[in-house]
Amino acid sequence: MALLDDLRWRHAVKAYDRSKKVSREDIEKIVEAARLAPTSSGLQPFSLILVENQDLKDKMASGALNPDCMRDASHILILAAWDKYTAERIDEVYDYTTDERELPRGRFASYTDKLKSIYLDQSPTDNFAHTARQTYIALGLALAQAAELKIDSTPAEGFDNKVVDEVLGLSEKGLKSVSLIYLGYADENRDWIRNMKKVRRPKEDFLIEYN
Repeated sequence: MALLDDLRWRHAVKAYDRSKKVSREDIEKIVEAARLAPTSSGLQPFSLILVENQDLKDKMASGALNPDCMRDASHILILAAWDKYTAERIDEVYDYTTDERELPRGRFASYTDKLKSIYLDQSPTDNFAHTARQTYIALGLALAQAAELKIDSTPAEGFDNKVVDEVLGLSEKGLKSVSLIYLGYADENRDWIRNMKKVRRPKEDFLIEYN
């Protein structure tokens, strides 16, 4: 029940204490949880961007729905997906995989050829829709790891992606921001939701069973 207890504990913090910083050790654990997330065909078609630099946080705040969270959080994790699939990206992932497993390169050529036949004929818009969806599994695992460490967090899509992409130079990296996580410790005086009951749809409404 430990994970369930952690998930019941966490909430989307509305205000952070800028003076309190998350340790590097704990940040590394959260990053590793995201890195270990499963993805379609094991391609990991996104990058995780860690921002602690205050100047960058201040610049990104201009496009945030909650600019105080952007400025005051200890760290921000941005999940940025590949803008599109390419043969080179697919081959790079599978070459690395075969090298790590001490297998000959091309061992999975029939499978990677299949992936290329699917993705390379799609539009960049459809490609990005797929890569973006892969990021949410990593987001969920990062939130769970933060909760286990009793680090406050806020997942967010409420920000101007163009501002974040420009500040971080993501287009030059072939990436587009999808979502982000504020990490830190809540300001107990300003985090207005902190003492409110956590509410989710009741199980009988949420779960549909076929037995």
